[in-house]
Amino acid sequence: MNYLLPKYLLPILLYLHGSCNTTQQGSTDPPALNFSPSATEDDISCKYQIASVEPEWSLELDAQINETSGLIHWDGVLWTHNDDTDTRLYLLDPATAENVGNYDLPGVINQDWEEIAQDDDFIYVGDFGNNRGDRENLHILRADKTSLKSGQPSIDTIWFTYSDQQSLVSTGPYQTEFDCEAFIVSSDSIYLFSKQWLSGNTTLYVLPKLPGSHMARKRESFFVQGQVTGATWLEEERLLVLCGHTGLIQPFFYLFFDYFGNDFFSGDHMRVNLNLPFHQVEAVHTLDGLQYYITNEHFMLDSYLEIPQKLHKIDLIEQLGAYLNGR
Repeated sequence: MNYLLPKYLLPILLYLHGSCNTTQQGSTDPPALNFSPSATEDDISCKYQIASVEPEWSLELDAQINETSGLIHWDGVLWTHNDDTDTRLYLLDPATAENVGNYDLPGVINQDWEEIAQDDDFIYVGDFGNNRGDRENLHILRADKTSLKSGQPSIDTIWFTYSDQQSLVSTGPYQTEFDCEAFIVSSDSIYLFSKQWLSGNTTLYVLPKLPGSHMARKRESFFVQGQVTGATWLEEERLLVLCGHTGLIQPFFYLFFDYFGNDFFSGDHMRVNLNLPFHQVEAVHTLDGLQYYITNEHFMLDSYLEIPQKLHKIDLIEQLGAYLNGR
């Protein structure tokens, strides 16, 4: 007797066998507009509605810190700095915003300190504000943490230029694509996120985190529809958050998560508008990816409007809770 299957049945059985052993791709994040409950593998297609959030609280900062421009959390307190002339790092109580101390960085200048970051051994301060596009001395100060706490800071310098900047002729104020106010530090590299006044993009650059002169290599750009002013990230959670504002001083977050390696723009992304009109948000930091601290600098519009410098706390559990808790 011939036990061979009829020819027409073989393709059907092969199809059914393959269907039972393949994953179904789609959006696996519940907050996404295109969330697919049946998806077993995320295909990085998640689409999100632009969210709007209000601070849990807002507290005014000491008058000495009227141009706060960077933010980290270390040794139980928040650390910040001003973006012009002042060479001190200020310590803030994260619950009360009270100024609880400061450390001076001797032997350096503050031409335009725009961001602060850290790793296990060092604090990094970015002196790279460049809103005319003509700076030839872009650099990042690196202060040894142990020496800083001892009162005798050991500080060295990481100098850099942009790989794609062809001219250092001034473009006039706020007309350049080579300004920067945000960076993060990984185990072996520094990642810069540019503040592009004309296009509304941010461009990712990478350079070594060692003292000396380096070329900041261009990676890729992302249209954030505004100017990026700060960054924070959780490396293991694959979560990067940029803060910034539009030309009308409307602050926002841009959330990047579930990306590949350090290709920060390769995964899901979501914009969150902050209900803080005319607050010039300059810095952001998180410890857990759900609760965020941000600061804004003092802002005055002629005699009609004055916004004092403040520390705010923002809750993003609705936006990121499902992602972080489901990893």
